[in-house]
Amino acid sequence: MKTDLTDTTASKINKALVKGRRAIGTPAVGMVLTLVIVTDEENAYDALKAANDASREHPSRTLVVIKRVSRSPRDRTQSRLDAEVRVGADAGTGETVVLRLYGEVVNHAQSVVLPLLLPDAPVVVWWPVDAPLDPAGDPLGALAQRRVTDTYSSEQPVRELTARAGSYTPGDTDLSWTRITPWRSMLAAALDQVSVEVKAVEVEGEEFNPSCELLAMWLADRLDVPVRRSLSSGPGLTAVRMETNNGPITLDRADGSLATLSIDGQPDRAVALKRRDTAELIAEELRRLDPDDTYASALRFGVHRLNDSNGRVPAEEPAGEPEADAASDTEATPDVKAASDTAAASDADAAPEGPAAKGEPAIGEAAAEAPAPEAAASAALKPVPSGLSGNGKAAK
Repeated sequence: MKTDLTDTTASKINKALVKGRRAIGTPAVGMVLTLVIVTDEENAYDALKAANDASREHPSRTLVVIKRVSRSPRDRTQSRLDAEVRVGADAGTGETVVLRLYGEVVNHAQSVVLPLLLPDAPVVVWWPVDAPLDPAGDPLGALAQRRVTDTYSSEQPVRELTARAGSYTPGDTDLSWTRITPWRSMLAAALDQVSVEVKAVEVEGEEFNPSCELLAMWLADRLDVPVRRSLSSGPGLTAVRMETNNGPITLDRADGSLATLSIDGQPDRAVALKRRDTAELIAEELRRLDPDDTYASALRFGVHRLNDSNGRVPAEEPAGEPEADAASDTEATPDVKAASDTAAASDADAAPEGPAAKGEPAIGEAAAEAPAPEAAASAALKPVPSGLSGNGKAAK
């Protein structure tokens, strides 16, 4: 049953929901949560279809918030709310309200959503696309106990992982993290079968896929070993290779559905690791509404720490060493200057007219660039890198 409401209010929408439930013969509310989907017209259909499929496992009231852009300045000053109320077979096993916001009300979507939330039920907000960098700081995200984003849909997914780590709040999660749940379970089970010490790990997958980075950061954080991220043609994650003291352990999935688990000394085993659709991912996230501490720890590990020699951020050099090098370089400067002046005086006439070959250490080049005493004096004021001898190249 569908009911279209034009230029309506939250009170009229609630009355339409009650009327629809009575019309289909289910006056009681049997839903366990409120799912708020913030999207645009282009992605609203796919997101709503995934939510309806997930509602078979988690009956919920689904509120789809679509912020419409008014064409003229006059329309932008006029607020309007249109709604489409779906109850019964058209809404899966719950209720669906599609809210289209126009004008100034676009900036106050939380005031429209708040009266429509189920009482005494948890709230989950999902951004299929264009998620804010700080979901908890968003007015709609502040209403929820759980905030679901999808880094894969962003323009720069790997860079956005760093922003997510900086703004993480308990309750945040990402569908890119949900996609690697079967991989994490299989790798943990493989390590439980044998008693080995992991030395290094390689995670292989397609480029610009944040799930590969999240899996690599999870492995580096949990195993405390260097993890290398390598590229492949996909689809998605293709392989994880772990070097251990008893031989390699490999989980290879080349076709996106069936993987092969190889453990040294054991026969290869086929493992089902198909790529799941969005409905399955949302259903998994709705099973738990408490903060995901494992995701937070992996996210905060940092993308920049992958491919490092030891899996950790290099330690900073002692503050005294650069000063000592600078002092030794400054003491060597007068000798370098004297050698530079002697070379400049003797080779001034032999300096080539054209530029020297690339990477060729020609002394005449230094004389041609700074023949004047002022230039030589300024060169003497600059510290020379340690390890260079006092010749024309060092003066340059």
